[in-house]
Amino acid sequence: MKHLLVIDNDVLFREQLRQRLEDSGYDVTVLAGVEDTLRRLADLAEVDGALVDMRLDDGQGLELIAPLRARFPHCRLLMLTGYGSIPTAVEATRRGADDYLLKPASIGDILAALEGTTESSPPPLPDAPPSLDRLEWDYIQHVLNRHDGNISAAARDLGIDRRTLQRRLKKRPSQKDYDRDRK
Repeated sequence: MKHLLVIDNDVLFREQLRQRLEDSGYDVTVLAGVEDTLRRLADLAEVDGALVDMRLDDGQGLELIAPLRARFPHCRLLMLTGYGSIPTAVEATRRGADDYLLKPASIGDILAALEGTTESSPPPLPDAPPSLDRLEWDYIQHVLNRHDGNISAAARDLGIDRRTLQRRLKKRPSQKDYDRDRK
């Protein structure tokens, strides 16, 4: 039986995912955040795969990639996020994540990513360039990531007020925008 680690601050999502993975034959340990994970990392005997949420209450899931890789070099590491962007996907893979999935990912997608059986070829280019809203969103995510999620520092870097940045973050691109960009 393979052992998985699920790190997510959303209790309901974490428990539902744990149950679905256990139903699929995995032994699952759930943790809530960066500090919880770092504190318990040494106690874990074996981890074959880790599902890490990008945004945790006490930090960024990106912070956990290096410690997880150091402790479990052969573990399959997946980043899950409800706030997907190209810059954060690039940053996650640059740091060592094996895959990057958008929430809500189906259990089939998660299992395929854990087994490493997802399509490895890049998706076809869209017929039209991404919308300006999508490009702005991706750039804001890139700057926010550069400042480890610190909204005030990112706003200063972008040259806008912190409250303006918070409003823009609430207006993330819709599924329609992502679907349009995939065509």
